[in-house]
Amino acid sequence: MSTPARPPPPSTPASSPWDVFVVFLRLGLTSFGGPVAHLGYFRQEFVERRRWLSDVAYAELVALCQFMPGPASSQVGLGIGLMRAGHLGSAAAWIGFTLPSAIAMFLFAVGIASVEDAGQSGWLRGLKVVAVAIVAHAVLGMAKSFSRGLWQGALTVVAAGIVLRFPGFTGQIGAILLGALMGVLLAGEGSAASPSDSLVQISRRAGWISLSLFAALFALTPVAASLTDLAGLQIFDGFFRTGSLVFGGGHVVLPLLQAVVVEPGWVTEDQFLAGYSAAQAIPGPLFTFAAYLGATQSAWPSPAMAACVAIAAIFLPSFLLVTGLLPFWQRLREYRQVAGAMVGVNAAVVGLLLAAFYNPVFTAGISSLEDLVLAALGFAVLAGLRWPAWSVVLIGAIIGLLRGAVGQ
Repeated sequence: MSTPARPPPPSTPASSPWDVFVVFLRLGLTSFGGPVAHLGYFRQEFVERRRWLSDVAYAELVALCQFMPGPASSQVGLGIGLMRAGHLGSAAAWIGFTLPSAIAMFLFAVGIASVEDAGQSGWLRGLKVVAVAIVAHAVLGMAKSFSRGLWQGALTVVAAGIVLRFPGFTGQIGAILLGALMGVLLAGEGSAASPSDSLVQISRRAGWISLSLFAALFALTPVAASLTDLAGLQIFDGFFRTGSLVFGGGHVVLPLLQAVVVEPGWVTEDQFLAGYSAAQAIPGPLFTFAAYLGATQSAWPSPAMAACVAIAAIFLPSFLLVTGLLPFWQRLREYRQVAGAMVGVNAAVVGLLLAAFYNPVFTAGISSLEDLVLAALGFAVLAGLRWPAWSVVLIGAIIGLLRGAVGQ
């Protein structure tokens, strides 16, 4: 069977932005299961069904997005939209895939705000307990993939210790940098990927502009936020830095966002864990958790505006990095040091998630033996029976509601 022809570059779009939006909107409404499942849905839709790109081009795009920080599945969607309909297609893909879950998370935040003493609600306590099972399952899955060797396992433990000892971005960035260094030193002799044809025609000039804008925002926004009292700028800074540093995507966003919104007091731990659990029960990217946090935060009096700023800021690095790195990816991936650094970074981010599992997920979610039993049961059905996370979330909320009703 012949390989499907590679789609034309963005300069000659093969689809309209509206076509791209409609396809991704349907995926945004139906793609349950997290980033790994999303990549499977994308391959089925765009490689097998629509033949928008070949298996080789799709694998290349996935490899690039795994290399970059940020939500891998959303970045793959951005790349596919870019290939089919240029930069407008990239935006259309992101809006279609992100909008349903972003609206759902915003409405959930508004609903919690309207409930008096929501932090003591039985269903909310149930969500906090279920979060323990979900994060434990995520830690186990990532450890199997990224902490398989002796030095990778040791690095995971050290990274967790660093983050627990130095909470916030300082410890997290230190752990990631340590992982990259150890990866270069210990995994740098591994085989590099073989070169292949370019994925999409983007000029190097456009790539440099995108990378320069990313670097300028990453370096200057924290300075501007520290020199002003503008809550909107501080929210943008925190969520932009999070989107710039989340290697591994998905659940790894948890510790970084916790440092951004819980430590300054914008969101309580109860609100944070409730929103994180609710995010498991909806389709689409987990990063739309940012819409909930923006709407819930107390730093800015406009929940809707804060939600928009938060979700735009956390995804903006992905736009800039996808456009910026595509022109250089073929050459970059040939270097063994780059491949080695990513091995170390991936092991370190497992440590970040392990630290987040202990604090705040476990410490805030487990307060009794009954909580521990419920969390263990949730983990068992996730890991053993392979139930989808959204079903476990719904069951946990119902059990929490019943426990609250009987006064436990």
